[in-house]
Formats: sequence, C-alpha cells, structure tokens
Amino acid sequence: MQAVVVTPRSDPLTDNKGLPAFDRIRAEHVEPAVQRALREAQAALDVLEARVQPTWAGLVEPLERLLDGIDHVWGPVSHLLGVCNSPALRVAYEAVQPDVVALQLRIGQSVPLYKAFCTLRDAPEFDSLSEARQRIVQATIRDAEHSGVGLQGAEKERFSAIQLELADLGTQYSNHVLDATKAYHLDLTTHAEVAGLPQSLLRMAAQAARSGEAPAEQEVDGNHGPWRITLDFPSFGPFMQHSRRRDLREELYRAYLTRASGGELDNTEIMRKILALRAEMAHLLGFADYAALSLASKMAPSVDDVLVLLEQLRCSSYESGLRDLNALRDFARSSGAEEADDLRQWDTAFWAERLREARFDFNDEQLRPYFPLPRVLDGVFALARRLYGVTILAADGETPVWHPDVRFFRVLGEDGRPVAAFYLDPYSRPQEKRGGAWMDECQGRSKLCAAPGESVRLPVAYLVCNQSPPVGNQPSLMTFREVETLLHEFGHGLQHMLTRIDEGLCSGIRNIEWDAVELPSQFMENWSYHRATVRALSGHFETGEPLPDAWFDKILAARTFRAGSDMLRQLMLALTDLKLHHGYDPAGPVSPFAVHRAVEERTLLLPPMPEDRFLCAFSHIFAGGYAAGYYSYKWAEILSADAFSAFEEAGLDDERAVADTGRRFRDTVLALGGGRHPMDVFRAFRGREPNVEALLRHAGLGSREAA
Repeated sequence: MQAVVVTPRSDPLTDNKGLPAFDRIRAEHVEPAVQRALREAQAALDVLEARVQPTWAGLVEPLERLLDGIDHVWGPVSHLLGVCNSPALRVAYEAVQPDVVALQLRIGQSVPLYKAFCTLRDAPEFDSLSEARQRIVQATIRDAEHSGVGLQGAEKERFSAIQLELADLGTQYSNHVLDATKAYHLDLTTHAEVAGLPQSLLRMAAQAARSGEAPAEQEVDGNHGPWRITLDFPSFGPFMQHSRRRDLREELYRAYLTRASGGELDNTEIMRKILALRAEMAHLLGFADYAALSLASKMAPSVDDVLVLLEQLRCSSYESGLRDLNALRDFARSSGAEEADDLRQWDTAFWAERLREARFDFNDEQLRPYFPLPRVLDGVFALARRLYGVTILAADGETPVWHPDVRFFRVLGEDGRPVAAFYLDPYSRPQEKRGGAWMDECQGRSKLCAAPGESVRLPVAYLVCNQSPPVGNQPSLMTFREVETLLHEFGHGLQHMLTRIDEGLCSGIRNIEWDAVELPSQFMENWSYHRATVRALSGHFETGEPLPDAWFDKILAARTFRAGSDMLRQLMLALTDLKLHHGYDPAGPVSPFAVHRAVEERTLLLPPMPEDRFLCAFSHIFAGGYAAGYYSYKWAEILSADAFSAFEEAGLDDERAVADTGRRFRDTVLALGGGRHPMDVFRAFRGREPNVEALLRHAGLGSREAA
C-alpha cells in the first residue's frame, strides 16, 4: 500500500467534527491521526495538571473534553477493527494502541487529578452536587485507584507494563479467533453429505462455495453443489441441528471446539499470560485476586454472593437438565439411532431439534419466511413507539457507512424532535467481522461536548449483529433466535439513546455497574413471546401474512423446551470465568483447561471432552470486557425478568397500562444511565428490590434440592 501524507484538511479522523467519515477512513489514516490526537490530549493534560482546581468546572469539565477528544478519533478505529478487520488496519491499530493505552494510564495515574478529585469529594460543596455528578467523582476516584495511582516506583512501572501487555494480548487473542474461524471450511459435493440440511442453509452454503463468482443478488440454487459450511454461526448452527451425517457433525464440532488452539493462531499461551497478568495486577492493587478487583466496581456485593446465586440457579435447573438429556436419549432410541446410548456433544443439537419437531410440530426453518429483516425492524420500531413513545425513521444516506449493508436511523421523541440515532450492521461477514452481536457507542449524550448552537450532543449507537445474510434475491430471513438477538442489542441501544443525563461521563450506559448493564437488553427479549408483538414484527416475505396464531402457540409451548440445559450451559460459562479469576493460580500446576473441565463436570451432563479447547475462543472474558463478569448475564436476567413481570401484572394487552408502565421504564431504567445506583433505579421502577422468582417462572424452573 502506497503511503500518503495526511494533513489536517485531508484527515477524515481528526478533521471531521461530526459523525465518522467512514467512506473516507483508510488504514493509512490511522497512525498519523491518532498520534495527532494523542499529542493534543497530552498537551491539554499538561495544562490541566498544572492549573487544576478541585471544582466541577476546573476539573471534571476539562477532563471530559480531553477524554472525548481521544474517543472521537480512537472510537471509530476500534469500531472498524471489529467490523472491517483487515491486515492493513491491524498493523495500523497495533502501531498506535500502546500509545493510546499509555495516555489512558497517565490520566488514570495522574496524582494531581486524583488529589483534586479527592479534595472535591471531601469539600462541603460536594453535597450540593447532583447525584449524577457525585457518582462521577466517586467513580473517577475508584478508577484511579484501580489504575495504580497509589503505586510508586517499580510497582507503578510494573503495573503500567502489565496494562500495555494486556491490551496487546487481548487484540492478538481476538484476531486469532477471527482468523481461525474464517480459516476452516467444510466443502461438500454430494447430496448424501448434505442430507437433512434445510433449503435456507443449502442456498447460503452454495452461495459461499461460489466465493463471489456471481452477483450476490443472482438467484442461488441450493439443490446443486458444491456447498461450503463454515464455523460462522449462521452456517455452523443450522448444520449441527439438521445434518444427518453424524461423522460430519463430529468433524465440524471438533473444529469449532478447537478454534485458535493450534499452530500460529494458538491462543493457549496468550490466555495463560492474560490470567497471570490479571492476577499480578490485582495483587499489586491489594486485592486477593482479579475477581475481587472486578467486583469492586460492580453491583454484586462479593464473589461469594455471586457464587451463592449461581449455585442456587444450578440446583434449580440440574434435575431439569437431566430430564432433558434422558428425553433426547429416549427419543433417539425410539428413532432407531445407533448413537442413542452414546450421545455426544455433536449429537445434542441434532436430536434436540428432532425432538422439538416431534413434540411441538415445528422447527426454526419453518419460521424463517415469516421473519424477513425489513418486517422485523418495522415491528421492533413499533414496539419502541408503543412502550417508550419514540419514533424511528430510516435516514440512509444522511451519513457515511462502512459497508453497503449498514443502515442509519434517526430516533424522535414524543414531541417529534430528534433524541438519538443509530447505525445497524445486521449481517454476518466472516472474512472481516468478528462474531457475536454487540452495541457500542459512536458518541454519547453530553451537554458539555455539544457543537456550537446545540444545547446538547445527542447519542449515537452502533448496533452490530451477525445474522443470516440475504441469499440471492431473497431478504435476510431470520431465525427466531436472531430476532431475539436483535431485540437484545436494540435494548442496549435504547439505554444508550434514551438517556436523559446530560453529564457525558455517566450518560447512557457509562458509569453503570457492569452487572446491571444487561437489564434493558434481556428485558427486550421477553417481547418475542408476546403474541401481538410477534404478529407486528412478522410477515411472510412473499405474502406479508403475519405469523399464524397456531405457529405462535407452538413457539410459546416450546419456550421452556430444554430450559434446564440452556441454564446449565450459561452457568458453566459464568462459573468457569469466576473460577479462573478467583482462587486460581495461573502459575500453578493446574491448567485453565482442567479448571474448565471441573466446572463442566458439575454443570453439564455429558462427560467433558479431553480435547476441549473452548477457552481459546472464549472472547467474552479474554478480549471482550466480561472478565470475572460473565455472571452479569444471569445477575441482570433476574432484574430483567422481574422488570418484565411489572408489565405482566399491568396486563400485556392493555394498551394504556403497557404505555404507562413503558414510560415509567423509560424514565427510570433507560433514562437515568449511570447517574444513580442501579438498585435505586430498579426500585424507582419496580417499587421494591428484585427477586429470582420471575426468572425461574419464565424458564419453567423451580427451586430444587442441590444435585
């Protein structure tokens, strides 16, 4: 790639004051733009430290401006690494990441700023600050202490070196997972090899096999091979559910389970280093282990409290999980399957789908035609208007995007005025986009950082999914799980976008205790089991007919199908995460894989596979911000289920009651951001503290004796 000279006038990262100029950003822009932004931030920090005053205007406001200036440049770069990953972008990103981390450390470890924040906290004027401002001050002091501001000499140098190494290792880990996922494919050529596969997967696999040889909109004949199956979930998941070839299911499953665990993409040593560095960092800060450090800034009181909750949920779901497994064995046996008495991990998805078809007379593939993405979006936006009074309008073309499939939307309040906007990147692109689904902020609400002439800067979100892409001339036909995922990420986006906090450091999801941040996302998933909502977001892609009531009744009947097994899997992930970060010595003789297997033996019902290397691709905890925090999904699910029960009590089909309850949810959970403690926010909405009963009821589970 030919180098270019980047001047302020030609630099789309630092010269742009509005939304990112994604149509002009190139890898060669990254290093000069980020370095320029860092120099400006360092100069501003020098001035702030020299002139700092322990007041809101003299301390917090200039710090917010400084941090916002870095985010304006670094944020789009980080985002592009997740959705448009390329060798050139990786090189550029990795070249400047150490300098970004170093500046973040300098800010976090600034003694002048820390002392000024402590003085502000201890001054009589502190009581006159709003609760949101008080929480910002308190959180900044805590974060500085967790950044090593109290360390001296060699300990401080070591802490800073750990931070730099962890940032680099996390990036390597994530890149390895992406590369390992896209490196594998299973090419099939005969009809015997694709026996049982649904037409939607056959068409997608045929399109993947042709590798862009024909226009994407051209009709694809899934009945003729070759067919390419990949580890990307829209391909992997349906194959494991439907392939009649047990040998091929095993091959694909083993490839999935051992991603990034061998060769030059091996994450094993990276994972060990990350665990060791986290433990060392926690010890330097005076914590017993990394889990204790992690929970010091979360909602849960202690690691022991989390473990008690997870054990309660395990006991409530274990017997149900056993019944699930026995039901699969019995059904496979009745079907004459040779593997009935020796079910393995690559068999469960296949036989679970067969049992569900027999028990409830439907499967995911039959539902797909009723959930084309355009109709689903219309229904989701209608739900947002019904609950929260907001109107969402397509605004494609108003701002540049990073891929032709990306869409842009404006959000209007009840008075018709703009309140937010968001990008939607819906489809899987396994060659450049990391897996999973997430919401991230493009920019946050802030009065201080508003442009001239504006009273407040409005929030803008990124909503990113990896759902089934369009095939040929058909729209994206979504699985029911993909509909739930879209609702989940939209819930995150709503909390970011409907905030009413003007303080940029605690608006949206900022400054919310991490184990509460999943509340609005998991809350929105519940609406996928409400009849009127599903009718509104469904419509057959050829006829427009909403999902028939008979089909919805089957979905509702199957809601708790294998709920015990699903619960146990999530508990396995949460417990593995905690066990690796609590009481575990990464330098000791026990490997992380042994820790994982020990947890599996208590939570999963099939014997663990000795070659299981799932941890090498567990990006949530090694590269995704959920370290010693994966339990947050279950912690917040208790809150979200209890919150949804308020709507059930009001009457889900009572339009006035739902609107009133929705506005109350909007004005508390969605509006207050990190400006109040999440328990206080929940009490403001629900009128009491949460309990676990709604979660167990929705899952069809009850308290049971320990297993």
